[in-house]
Amino acid sequence: MSASGPANYEYVVARVRHRRASLFGDDEYRKLLRMGTGEIARFMEDTAYEESVNRLGSRYSGVDLVEYALNDTLALEFDSLLRWSDGRLYEQVVKYLRKFDAWNVKTVFRGLYSDSSPEEIRTDFVDAGEFSDDLLDRLVAADSIETVVETLDGTLFEPYLESAFADYEETGTLVPLENAVDRAYYENLVPKRVTNQDSPQALYAEFLTAEIDFRNVRNALRLARSGASVDPEEYFIEGGTLFDASELGALVERKSDLVDRVRDSRYGDELSAALTDLEEADSLIGFEHALDRALLEYSDHLSYVYPLSVCPVLAYVLAKEREVDNIRAIARGREAGLSEDEIQEELVIL
Repeated sequence: MSASGPANYEYVVARVRHRRASLFGDDEYRKLLRMGTGEIARFMEDTAYEESVNRLGSRYSGVDLVEYALNDTLALEFDSLLRWSDGRLYEQVVKYLRKFDAWNVKTVFRGLYSDSSPEEIRTDFVDAGEFSDDLLDRLVAADSIETVVETLDGTLFEPYLESAFADYEETGTLVPLENAVDRAYYENLVPKRVTNQDSPQALYAEFLTAEIDFRNVRNALRLARSGASVDPEEYFIEGGTLFDASELGALVERKSDLVDRVRDSRYGDELSAALTDLEEADSLIGFEHALDRALLEYSDHLSYVYPLSVCPVLAYVLAKEREVDNIRAIARGREAGLSEDEIQEELVIL
C-alpha cells in the first residue's frame, strides 16, 4: 500500500496472525530431520513455500532448490507485508526490513572472506530490503572487501564501515565489519524521540530496544571470543536499556553475571526458560541460540500485550526468519551428512 493515510494495524495484524498459524511446528521439523534434501524440497511443495519451489524447480534441485526457495519465499512474504500496510505502519515495516540489506552486506563480506563464488554469495541473498537489484549485482561482483565498502558509499552503512575497515585490516577478522553493519542498521532504526509512551512510536521503540539489547550481548560476546584486540565498547549499539557500553565487555566474560542482569531486568519474567538455557549453554553457538529463543519469546510477549500495534507484525517477521533459518540448517546438515542430533542442536524452536 503506501505511507499515506492512517495506520491499518487491525487489518494487517489479522493477516499476520493467519500466516503465523501456518509456521512450522515440532511435527514438521521432526519430519524434515528424517528427510534427504530432495525430500525436503518435495515436502515444501505442500507448504507456504509451494510457489517458490515450483517456480524455481526447473533450474535447481536438492539443497540449492531449498536455499533459493527459502530466500525467495521470505522476500515474497515481506513484500506482502508492505502491500498490506498503510501510514505509519508502512513506514515502520519498511525501516525494519532494512535488516535484509544488512544481511546481504554481511553475506558478501563472509563470502569474500571464505573465497565463495559470486553464485554462492547470491544464493544467500534475501531481496527484501531497500537495495536495488543494480546495487546487489555490484556487491556480488566486488572482488574484495575494500571494494564492497567503497560500493556502499552513500548508503546508511558508509560512515560506520569506514573506521571498521581499518580494524578489519589490523585484526584480519570480520567481526568489526559485521558489528559496524549492525550498528548502522539499528542506530538508524530506533525513533530518536518518543514523547507519548502509549503511542505507536513508543511500542515500536520498545520492540526495537529489546532487539538491540540482545544484539549487544551477541556482538560483544563474538568480539570477546574472536581474540581480536578490539574494544567492544567501540561497537556498542546505542538505543538499548539493559547495558551501557562501558560495562558490557566485562559482563560477557562472566556469563553468570550477564544472565543475572537479564533475569533482574524487565525481560526476566517472560524469559525464565530461555535464561536457564543461557546458563546451561556451554558453547558460543548454544549461547547465541538461547539469545535467539529469548528474543522470540519476548517479541511474542509484546505482540499479545499490544495486539493492535506494530509488535505482532515484527514478531511475525522474526518468527518467519527463524523458520527459514531452521529449514536451511536441516537441509545443509543433511547435505553434509550430520546426524539428527547434530542438526537438532542448530535449531531454535520455541
